[in-house]
Amino acid sequence: MRCRGGRGESSWGWDGRAMLGTVLLLLVLARPACPSPASAASRRAEALKRLLEVFGIEDPPPPPAHFKQPPQYMVDLFNTVANADGVTKNPDVLEGNTVRSFLDKTHGEKMRFLFVLSSVAKNEKILTAELHLFRLWPKATDGPKRHHFCQVSIYQILDKTEPDSPQGQKLLASRLLSLQGSGWEVFAITQAVRDWTEDESSNRGLLVTVHGLGGSPLDSPAIQFASSRDHHESKKPMLVLFTDDGRRGASLPTADFPDLQPQDPVLPAKMTVPKLNGPRSTRSLDRLQPCQRHPLSVDFEEIGWSGWIISPRGYNAYHCKGSCPFPLGENMRPTNHATVQSIINALKLSEGVSSPCCVPDKLHSINLLYFDDDENVVLKQYDDMVAGSCGCH
Repeated sequence: MRCRGGRGESSWGWDGRAMLGTVLLLLVLARPACPSPASAASRRAEALKRLLEVFGIEDPPPPPAHFKQPPQYMVDLFNTVANADGVTKNPDVLEGNTVRSFLDKTHGEKMRFLFVLSSVAKNEKILTAELHLFRLWPKATDGPKRHHFCQVSIYQILDKTEPDSPQGQKLLASRLLSLQGSGWEVFAITQAVRDWTEDESSNRGLLVTVHGLGGSPLDSPAIQFASSRDHHESKKPMLVLFTDDGRRGASLPTADFPDLQPQDPVLPAKMTVPKLNGPRSTRSLDRLQPCQRHPLSVDFEEIGWSGWIISPRGYNAYHCKGSCPFPLGENMRPTNHATVQSIINALKLSEGVSSPCCVPDKLHSINLLYFDDDENVVLKQYDDMVAGSCGCH
């Protein structure tokens, strides 16, 4: 049960249990009861650092300077992929594990657009790039219209000095649009973004043109798109980038996604529960309880991350606790190896063989929607973050 955590270029690897163990460590340290404040602060800082590595982030991004509404497209995508706790409910929506959104930086030129992609990591594989433009309602004109359609073309600018010349541009996408209507139009521009991420200096932006049928010129713009300067933020031009950073865990397919409610405890027959007379009795009870799943809340506000994480506000990671006594029943979800190990341990057939451990045997991914260092909105999926069920292994 192995996975890779952190950035794709990191060499630090651990299994799903270690990921959940890091979260558990952080939550314990969030309420320190140590006699030395300096020691507690140091341990908390180390735990936070490890948790950031789990999420593939070197330093927590600063919260946006001013209140910023995330693009509705990104919010809708998050709600399609994940439930309210961020747990993946539809694993087939995303081809990769990262979706980035970028707003236009030209601030004025209505048919030219520029997107700064410096936050894209070198190890991220570009899968698909889309230009999202909001089409405005057409202005009323006098007299009958000669045409009902026009041709919209998207060009990659190769030469800033001559963007309108054939040598200064490269056609990326072109299609016919009706002259009536309003709403988002999406154009594929993957090759241009791959060029820009390979050579940042080649990013000279995009040019959008509108012509009549067959490329004939129009007396006035038949279609207009919202600009970054003159229209509401919800209609600003946007680049949406789907990537994969190479991180993959050992989560089982989520087609059999459970309701993620704690498993009902099943006590062995004729088991008596001792009275609690202090910490020793509590530990004895823990050993007698069978292996099962328990809640483990991760609160991003308590950790101090609520300023940059949009959704979810927290999630239930769950953790596994309990004994794996001989004989192991089916309710313990044991592996064949665990069953054999339990027999060897019970019969003392070999020295140094412990009883099987209670660990997650099904793990699920979660999704975070957050602001990055440049205040771009990112949707990222992380494997092996929720214990779906527990078993004796």
